Amino acid sequence: MFIIMKKKSTVFLRNAMHKKLNILISFSLVSLCVACSSADKPAFEYMPDMMDQISVKAQEAAPQTAVEGTVARNVDVYPYAADERERAKNALNNPLPRTTEVFARGKKAFEIYCVVCHGHSAEGDGTIVPKFPRPPSLLSDKIKSWEDGEIFHVISTGQNLMPSYASQTLPEERWAITHYLRALQRADDPKPSDVKRLEMHLKKLKQQQ
Repeated sequence: MFIIMKKKSTVFLRNAMHKKLNILISFSLVSLCVACSSADKPAFEYMPDMMDQISVKAQEAAPQTAVEGTVARNVDVYPYAADERERAKNALNNPLPRTTEVFARGKKAFEIYCVVCHGHSAEGDGTIVPKFPRPPSLLSDKIKSWEDGEIFHVISTGQNLMPSYASQTLPEERWAITHYLRALQRADDPKPSDVKRLEMHLKKLKQQQ
């Protein structure tokens, strides 16, 4: 009796080992097939319901098409195309006053967005020049003759190799940059009244020392 029970136990253990071995081999084969999948033959997905469930995904497009002419909230739509500089010249005027605060804001924005190409003095000698075509000097007679609206337009839409900076700057910053550029242009070719004003300022500073 003992011998018979021992024999049955041995058979049971052998069968259990075979089942475990078969499961292990099957799992290894499945893993190998998954690892060898490609774009043409994607891997087998087991229970993909959680991945491909019917639900609204964050940031996905809405099914409704916006009504023609719809404008996003808090977005300032620039009404002139890149090749409409003349229209912008005649229609746009700088709304910002020439104050210390405006010039400081323009200087800050100029140094962030413009200096890399145009240089600190606006001569077109920015740090990008050795590896990129030199931009035109903003101190040339041509640019000096432009209206403020033209300068604002080019900053807004870009020109030639220069991209648009409308997405990086607010309209007020672009107008402030225009004021600051005018100051650089005036410093490059000062009027007699500017020289006299500077001399008086330096004299006043000397008296205060």
